[in-house]
Amino acid sequence: MENGHEIHTIGAMIAKSAARFGDAEAIVFPDQRLTYRALDSAARRWARALIALGVEPGQHVGLLMPTCVEFIEAFCGIAMAGAVAVPINARYQASELAYLACDADLVVLITAGKLTDSLDFCERVTAALPSLAGQTASAGLNLPEAPLLRTIISLDEVCSASMLPLSAALARADGVDDAVLDARIAGVDPTDTAMILYTSGTTSSPKGAMISHRGQVGNSRNLGRRYECTSADKVWSPLPIFHIAGILPMIMILDLGGVYMTVPHFDAGLALDMLGREGATIAYPSFVTIMQDLITHPTFAQTDLSRLRVMNSNFAVQPAWIKEAVKAAMPHTIQVGTYGLTEAAGTVSTSRLSDSYETRTERCGTPLDEWEMRIVDPETGQDCATCERGEIVLRGPNMLKGYYNAPGKTAEALRDGWFYTGDIGSIDAGGNVMFHGRTKDMLKVGGENVAAAEIEAML
Repeated sequence: MENGHEIHTIGAMIAKSAARFGDAEAIVFPDQRLTYRALDSAARRWARALIALGVEPGQHVGLLMPTCVEFIEAFCGIAMAGAVAVPINARYQASELAYLACDADLVVLITAGKLTDSLDFCERVTAALPSLAGQTASAGLNLPEAPLLRTIISLDEVCSASMLPLSAALARADGVDDAVLDARIAGVDPTDTAMILYTSGTTSSPKGAMISHRGQVGNSRNLGRRYECTSADKVWSPLPIFHIAGILPMIMILDLGGVYMTVPHFDAGLALDMLGREGATIAYPSFVTIMQDLITHPTFAQTDLSRLRVMNSNFAVQPAWIKEAVKAAMPHTIQVGTYGLTEAAGTVSTSRLSDSYETRTERCGTPLDEWEMRIVDPETGQDCATCERGEIVLRGPNMLKGYYNAPGKTAEALRDGWFYTGDIGSIDAGGNVMFHGRTKDMLKVGGENVAAAEIEAML
């Protein structure tokens, strides 16, 4: 229980929202709309299909596709089946895919097909797994490159013989009773792993952060409480849902019965049209390139953003001119700052809506409920003073369970119940967090910890 409210597993949360909100809209794309009832029905069909394919609780199912309705339906279905979703960066090339398919112990991979002449996911999968040649989906795969991978499902109906077309995969659902699925949903514990998210490795291979159902639903719920969200809210996010930055707001609003609005890929004109037409109340542009493209687009000035009450703009890490342009264009919108990371199920700290404009736009907010944060000297491990820079360390029930298949990296990051983030931060007298960079890029200047990027900016 959390503040008197049960924290559901992701599958149970979708079922609960469907029972409560029924025909209310849950998901909106520019050309597709899905009600809560329809989302629940589609997720259940995916779950039954996966069960029919032999997926057992705790086994891993990969998702390789851009943001789309099928991604969301399958993601929720994986959770209902008690399996573990492994969203895969849609930009991964063959070598990265080959590494992940093996390291993550995938038993099923669900992939998009050919989207454009230059973007063919099935072709990329075939390049990553050369042993697919000559194999057939009906016989079950046998791949030295990914020993546990037995089935690849393609969203394209016309695909390689080694892959199962979407319609054929979903047809398997008819052989599994609803009672079997209901038992699966009930058998998932909130502490079970819901997803494994691979974080980018700049000097080493990506690491798979294991996030529990409790971690994702709990952290998303705490974020919704901070932003005072209700079922009346419409959350717009252009961020890919293979990333925690896209998953977090989606789970947040689906738990509350509001609307999650997103796009397959970011296009400023399409985004502004959607924001205005649909009446978004909360927006997640978050990153400088997205913010810049929005406010410099020719239709920005004419877009009706009057219903936009909160924007996760993160001005503390944005150029000043963007901050001033947005302030002038939408003075009614509360701009908030945020600090978060994959291993923390998304947001760790964000602004309170009652904070002053200066605090909201110059800091990354205060920690959400259930998070403890310290700033420590990376050399001594001692706590830093107020406003002093050091490594951000975190503790709370929503942090990662560990890195999959990487006990050494887990032991390095999780020590005495605290997660050592590798980020440089500070906390001011008001409890507000500031992010300064990564510890690997930190230099000692006059006895003070300073990020190399800050020195470069001054030169």
